[in-house]
Amino acid sequence: MNWAIGASGGLVTAFGVAARDALRRLLFATVAMAALGANASRAETAGGALIKAYLNNPDINTQRAAVRVADENVPKANAGYLPTITASVDAAVAHVNGNSVAPPASFAYGSLPRGYGISGTETVFNGNRTINSIRQAESQVLGAREQLRNTEQNTLLSGITAYMDVLRDTAILDLDRNNVQVLQEQLRETRDRFTVGEVTRTDVAQAEASLATAQATELSAVATLQASVARYRQTIGDEPKSLSPVTPIVRQLPKTLPEAISISQIEHPAIVASLHGVDAALLEIKIAEGALYPTVGLTGSLTQRFDLDNTPGLRAFVGSIMGQITVPIYQGGAEYATTRQAKESLSQQELQTDSERNTVRAAVVAAWGLNQASVGVVRAAKAAVAANEVALTGVREEAKVGQRTTLDVLNAQQALLTARSQLVSAEHDQVVNSYSLLSAVGRLNIPTLGLAVAEYDPRVHFDQVKSKWIGLRTPDGK
Repeated sequence: MNWAIGASGGLVTAFGVAARDALRRLLFATVAMAALGANASRAETAGGALIKAYLNNPDINTQRAAVRVADENVPKANAGYLPTITASVDAAVAHVNGNSVAPPASFAYGSLPRGYGISGTETVFNGNRTINSIRQAESQVLGAREQLRNTEQNTLLSGITAYMDVLRDTAILDLDRNNVQVLQEQLRETRDRFTVGEVTRTDVAQAEASLATAQATELSAVATLQASVARYRQTIGDEPKSLSPVTPIVRQLPKTLPEAISISQIEHPAIVASLHGVDAALLEIKIAEGALYPTVGLTGSLTQRFDLDNTPGLRAFVGSIMGQITVPIYQGGAEYATTRQAKESLSQQELQTDSERNTVRAAVVAAWGLNQASVGVVRAAKAAVAANEVALTGVREEAKVGQRTTLDVLNAQQALLTARSQLVSAEHDQVVNSYSLLSAVGRLNIPTLGLAVAEYDPRVHFDQVKSKWIGLRTPDGK
């Protein structure tokens, strides 16, 4: 792909329609930099990159683990309905020395008092704390799932941003490299013209200064691309290879701003997670109030004793069942403070939900504005490139007849380079802004994007553990 900027006396003008088409291709050029470990033999699409991020990104996998942790709170709360059973075994050695008023006057004997037993307790009523704890755990699970959904869409947005950053920075680096090559040729041409007396030493110095500046810009572009590749590796989990073009999202986006705001207030995972937090906080109040209610329980036991009361040979088998009602009267006021604290936590969570709604709404409005402006910015950037191409061609023609100086030509070249770089950035921003708007309304997910990957289902693990009353192995539903 040739981006040489032409000049009289040996340089070929490469602008015009062909150059504009080349710019479009360059924006989505392959990342073919051996120094950065690129591999041009395999093409990578944006969808493929996002699938890699969805499957392997540590942030997503960490949040999936957090959901599984939350799942286990449900069987923990269910334990309030189940009995507590314990077994015990004891043994001792006893020796007895004594005196008696009746013959014999003294006695001594040894015994082995020992026994075993089993006991169980069952809570019949505890102020509805068990059922409310189960409901609270389920609300926390639903909230964790929404947090996972939010993490997924944030990661997908980071993935497409990293993808587009590599495309943009690769294209800009190629532009800067070709600019250096053009300015090297320009400097050679200017020196030749200086030798024959067509230009002055000032023209040569201006060409040298432009080349030095372009070389510095190229080095900065290399560093920028290296940073983008590192972010790509961090988010996607793989090195960027031959990256394919990406078009902005259009069909999946809401048609109007009010519609976008309405959707976000209902569907955005950050808001839904906060609403589940309100439910959990409300149930926490009921759990705290349950401590003020009576507790009804049953206790049963079976015990076998040997050498009972240190009497050799004396055995006893005891079985018992006992019902108990405990009525709290006053425990120092801790239960009342806990209840008041839970009510304040509910108010705090409700306020936080309102704040989350405002935050999401502001994000939607901002994303909508940027996405709408992107179309105009790209159009203006294309017009700027076309105008600068015409201007550079005219300046070069005027320079041939002495109406323009070398500095005029260098300035026109720089203006065109700047316009092309701005077009590259504008097309990058147009794609990223469209994905950002979809994320702001809460719909940046696998089904909406139509990615060919099985969606992670947190319900599988939940169904495996919600009624699990024994066992140390973690289920495989990940």
